[in-house]
Amino acid sequence: MTVTGLPGSQGRRPRRPHVVCLGNEKGGSGKSTTAMHVIAALLRDGHRVASLDLDARQGTLSRFLANRAASGVPLPMPTHRVLERSKLDSAVEAAADEAERFERAMAELADHDFVVIDTPGSDTNLMRMGHARADTLITPLNDSFVDLDLLAHVDAAGQRVLYPSLYAEMVWEQKKQRAIRDGGSIDWIVMRNRLATLDARNKRKVGRLIDQLARRIGFRLAPGFSERVVFRELFLKGLTLLDLAESGTALTLSHVAARQELRGLLDTIGLVSAEARKAG
Repeated sequence: MTVTGLPGSQGRRPRRPHVVCLGNEKGGSGKSTTAMHVIAALLRDGHRVASLDLDARQGTLSRFLANRAASGVPLPMPTHRVLERSKLDSAVEAAADEAERFERAMAELADHDFVVIDTPGSDTNLMRMGHARADTLITPLNDSFVDLDLLAHVDAAGQRVLYPSLYAEMVWEQKKQRAIRDGGSIDWIVMRNRLATLDARNKRKVGRLIDQLARRIGFRLAPGFSERVVFRELFLKGLTLLDLAESGTALTLSHVAARQELRGLLDTIGLVSAEARKAG
């Protein structure tokens, strides 16, 4: 896969950062945790990385980075920006204000190799702008029928996809607009997150439906993270699974299994070198 914006990329467009957007129209799916691990992996691969938090109200990624800076451990850090929603009363003026500040923030980060954007878990103007600029869109999806409804409506028996959801239609529209605007494309990756360790019947059903939907609306499927306490613990310390050696954390079986899951995700995304993935 040719990655626009990477050093050495051969293309006619001028060099610009490769934009990785974490998007999902539902909170609690693991967007910020995934964003932080992608950021850490890219930093450790030697890239200049920036992060942009478009979910200032929740601010999970920003708090993660604040915890990281206060950890006392010398860890690689991205250039970070936070963009708040406009406080203007007029919807038209608010949208213009947000668009102007978004473009200014992206211009300030133009000398980086990657910009990783964390978006709100709701349909906002800022969320749509983040999606529209994505080269790679990663949608973490909790492994349940409730969260699958974000992507598609299924029949009552849970056997068949009926039609795509509003979020899937929005992403499809952004992909079309991106192609019209600059001839670029969005590599959409859906990761099944918080997987149960048991091979439950509903887990298999959800898997079959996501496979159907991937072929129908054009996304790639990536392995996600199992439900593990370790991710909540790492957040409080500002650490990722890639930082355990520097922090002096003793590896547990849960850490080892989670790191293997991270390697699988990074393999699918395809933006990090093989050497950096193995180092994790």
